[in-house]
Amino acid sequence: MSIFYDITEFGAIPNSMVMTEKIQKAIDEAYTNGGGTVIIPAGEFLTGSLRLKDNVELHLLPGARLKFSDNPSDYPVVHSRWEGVSQHVHASCLYAEKAKNISVTGFGCLDGNGQKWWERERNKADKSAYFRPKLISFDSCEQITIKDVQMVDSPSWTVHPVRSYNITMDNISITNPADSPNTDGINPESCKNVRINNCNIDVGDDCIAIKAGTEETVERMPCENITISNCTMVHGHGAVVIGSEMSGDIRNVTITNCIFQDTDRGIRLKSRRGRGGIVEDIRVNNIVMDKVMCPFVINLYYYCGPLGKEKYVWDKNPYPITDETPNFRRIHFANITARNIQACAGFIYGLAELYAAEITFANIDISLADNAVPGRPAMMANLDKMTNRGFYVGFAKDILFQHITIENHEGPAFYLENTQDIEVLYCKSRHTKQQEELVETVNK
Repeated sequence: MSIFYDITEFGAIPNSMVMTEKIQKAIDEAYTNGGGTVIIPAGEFLTGSLRLKDNVELHLLPGARLKFSDNPSDYPVVHSRWEGVSQHVHASCLYAEKAKNISVTGFGCLDGNGQKWWERERNKADKSAYFRPKLISFDSCEQITIKDVQMVDSPSWTVHPVRSYNITMDNISITNPADSPNTDGINPESCKNVRINNCNIDVGDDCIAIKAGTEETVERMPCENITISNCTMVHGHGAVVIGSEMSGDIRNVTITNCIFQDTDRGIRLKSRRGRGGIVEDIRVNNIVMDKVMCPFVINLYYYCGPLGKEKYVWDKNPYPITDETPNFRRIHFANITARNIQACAGFIYGLAELYAAEITFANIDISLADNAVPGRPAMMANLDKMTNRGFYVGFAKDILFQHITIENHEGPAFYLENTQDIEVLYCKSRHTKQQEELVETVNK
């Protein structure tokens, strides 16, 4: 039988000063007694960083709003990962470390109160000594459930489980302004057995990003066994993104029954030389996209972030294959409709020395927009903006395009540059502006 701990019984007062100590006292009391449910009743409660502990459920009743302080002094410094690298950072609004059986549930709201954090980020001279807090980050935890809650205005990434196991995120809503910096939705990093279901995500960066550390990450741990289903994703730089931090490997990912609207990219895989790691066994099925710049991106020349402008990142000549060479393989897309696409139907670009390989596209219908806005489908050097292009494929092999329809494109439906073993079966163009070749092959 669950024991309940109402934070008002520990002195928390709505619409008052910062209540961190009162709310944390309720969490600590539940933990001391072997576990229980900490209740956030209706009303707005202001708090700094809170730390969840073993066997504790934080439950927000309807009408409850847990609003987090925008004062850096309310966030202690902890050692955790930031963009793949372990370092000292501000503790997240809700934080846990090495905890088991923890939950955040209920129909209330977690308000990250991110405006001042975003302003500090934009004004580089006014940055804190440590990176911004995330809204929720659980490090090295087991048995995590996040269910039903609404999350708004996160200071940075919204939900970030790292080095954690057996995670369920169900029926949550995440809303951050489209121009808020680095406010990703859900970013599992080096986690195992993650289920993301029935969520609505509308954010200022990637909606969901799957990560596994960078070349600077000492402890290489894979992110694996990830299922994403029945979600809607709006705005953001990508709907579902894999990488670019993937040095510990990413594998066994399924993405099904989702809708993407107005995202820059749909499914986006990215990395570069120096990162190493393998991305493999990715399956994407039953997706509808609308007003997406580019539905499919696989890019191994991604140049953003530290060292991204070095020659070894952008050079299109082959380099020796080493442990620092990333490898993308066994990636499959099926049963997808994409409407009002802007830049191109898809962009696949492997490495000169290690081609992206074993990729299939089947039963896909893509319609380019009539008044498309020029866009750059991938962040790589010397790539111009484009509009209404078909599939652009380079440094790739063992690729199958089957039952693909591309409408309203300019130039060939499939432009193949330095490729091997490409099959184009039962594919067709529709309503092109002029009679175009279906396939153009170039070997440089």
